[in-house]
Amino acid sequence: MADRHSGTESYDNLEPLFARLAELDQDGPQREALRNDLIERCLPLASNIARRFSGRGENFDDLLQIARVGMVQAVDRFDPTYGASFLSFAVPTIMGEVRRHFRDHTWAVRVPRRLKEIQQTLGPATEKLTHELGRMPRAREIAEEIGAELNEVTQALIARNAYQAAPIDPTPESDQDNAPISVLETLGAPDANFGSVEDYLAVRPLIEALPERQRQVLIWRFFDSLTQSEIAQRLGCSQMQVSRILTKTLASLREQAMRD
Repeated sequence: MADRHSGTESYDNLEPLFARLAELDQDGPQREALRNDLIERCLPLASNIARRFSGRGENFDDLLQIARVGMVQAVDRFDPTYGASFLSFAVPTIMGEVRRHFRDHTWAVRVPRRLKEIQQTLGPATEKLTHELGRMPRAREIAEEIGAELNEVTQALIARNAYQAAPIDPTPESDQDNAPISVLETLGAPDANFGSVEDYLAVRPLIEALPERQRQVLIWRFFDSLTQSEIAQRLGCSQMQVSRILTKTLASLREQAMRD
C-alpha cells in the first residue's frame, strides 16, 4: 500500500468527511469508497509515527504495518460528534497500537509487574481522555482516570523505553556485508519531522494562533513530509528562508509551551 497525500491538505479538514461517513449505509459502496479514501489520506501519519519508534530493534516495515493497523482502527472508531479533531484521536490510537506491540513482544529489561499492568491501561485511558478533552491528557489526568498514583503512571510511561536491549558494539561477523550495525553508528541528528507529532498536540492552541504563513509551513513540513526545498518552491523563496521560518516558529512555540 503506497502512501498518497496531495501535500496541500492537513489532517484538520477530515471531520466533515467522517460526519458524512457516519451517515452512509454501513454496507454501501459509497461508504467503503469514502473509508478507503480517508485511510489513504492518513497513511503519511502512520508512516511518521512508525519512524518515531524505529531504531529500537524492530524492523521498520513491521512497525509501519502495525502503525497502519492502528490508523485503520482510528478511522473506524473516530466519532466526530465528540467535537475533538481526528488528529488528536488518531495519534494516541496509532501510537498505542505500536506501543502495545513493544509491550507484548519486546521487553528486554525487567520491569515490575505493577508497572506493566498500569501500562496496559495507559492506551485505552489516553484514547478516552483525548476524545473527551480534545487534547493529549496529562499524567495526572490519566492517573485519576485509571485510579493509580501519579508516580506510578509516570514510572509506567518511562518504562515504555525498557523494551529491547542491544549491545553498543555487536560482535563482528565473518560476512561483513551482513554484519549488524552498531548503536553508535545509528546515532545522529534527530529529524524533527518525526518527533513533532505529540509536540503538535501539546501546542496545538499555540499553532492555531500562528500567522497563516507560519502555520502552513509547519503543516507542509511536519505532516505532509515536504522538504524545505519543496516548501521554498511553493512559497517562491529560498530554502534558507524556509529554514529560518521553521527555526523561529519552533523556538517561539517551545518557549511559550514551556512557559505555559
